[in-house]
Amino acid sequence: MVDYYRLVGPLVRMLDAETAHGLTVRLLEAGVVPSQPRFNPPALRVRLWGRDFANPIGLAAGFDKNAQVPDAMLAQGFGFVEIGSVTPRPQPGNPKPRMFRLPEDEAVINRMGFNNEGVEAVRARLSARRRVGVVGANLGKNKDTEDAAADYEIGAARLASVSDYLVINVSSPNTPGLRALQGRDQLESLVGRTRAALLKAMPSGAPPLLLKIAPDLAWEDLADIAAVALSGSLDGLIVSNTTVARPETLRSANAKETGGLSGAPLFEASTAVLRRMYELTQGKLPIIGVGGIASGSEAYAKIRAGASLVQLYSAMVYHGPGLVTRIKHDLLDLLSRDGFSTIAEAVGVDHRETKP
Repeated sequence: MVDYYRLVGPLVRMLDAETAHGLTVRLLEAGVVPSQPRFNPPALRVRLWGRDFANPIGLAAGFDKNAQVPDAMLAQGFGFVEIGSVTPRPQPGNPKPRMFRLPEDEAVINRMGFNNEGVEAVRARLSARRRVGVVGANLGKNKDTEDAAADYEIGAARLASVSDYLVINVSSPNTPGLRALQGRDQLESLVGRTRAALLKAMPSGAPPLLLKIAPDLAWEDLADIAAVALSGSLDGLIVSNTTVARPETLRSANAKETGGLSGAPLFEASTAVLRRMYELTQGKLPIIGVGGIASGSEAYAKIRAGASLVQLYSAMVYHGPGLVTRIKHDLLDLLSRDGFSTIAEAVGVDHRETKP
């Protein structure tokens, strides 16, 4: 199959980053973007939280904020799609420009600020789709909400019945005060209230509840998060969100822009946090690994470090959706090379191999 992105990618990148993204979503919504070949061999299938994932490669939150194209992205080869972040009320986000490519670094900086159409618009779209394929919802808070937990309660209650999993996002650097909610006391209250709202909305059959954390946390903060995660109120973790750090290796002109950095420069830091969270949770809690994945070997490194599933987004800016199928082929080869017959067998294997 022709990789059409090699032809249109350079033209798309002539537009500013946010305009190009909006155009891409509209084309997907119109159904004019070709689907990718179906390639989901049994070795790549994952069963987690009672859900069947056709493969472990997911689309990270941020691409489809308003649940406009989850099925179109599943057709691009993803094993699951995460929409959002979604806030209770619509909000415009931060002033433009607020998204910047760093082509020399295969990275992106954004300071979008949870721009979205609000939970009711998203609920309507998710309600209207056929429930084929795994689609999760990433929850955020409105910028002007003082009681943050109240916003997550609303999001959980309204999207529980139309989502395959829910994510508490307290790790975006673009909403003032949001990352402070990752402290142990605040997090225990937030997670407890969100879980209670979720169970009230769906007393039986509630979707799993995950927490997405930042890559910039101190090691002692990770221990606190692990303790909260193991208390029983969470079903999994997503590691990690974008970083506010700026590695000295960055070469692009936009490297000094404020916001969250994603893409290739995030890989090592996010994988280190993933590895540490797997250790702290003793492998008892499923982890979705995200940050800097642009190849099968990088996806495999996350899995070996402890990820049951992985996600990507920024790499598509530079490699197009055909990257997903290439990663799946590479993953299959790597599993075979190491003697694994399923993804599950490889999860966290680095920790087992390094034990004395």
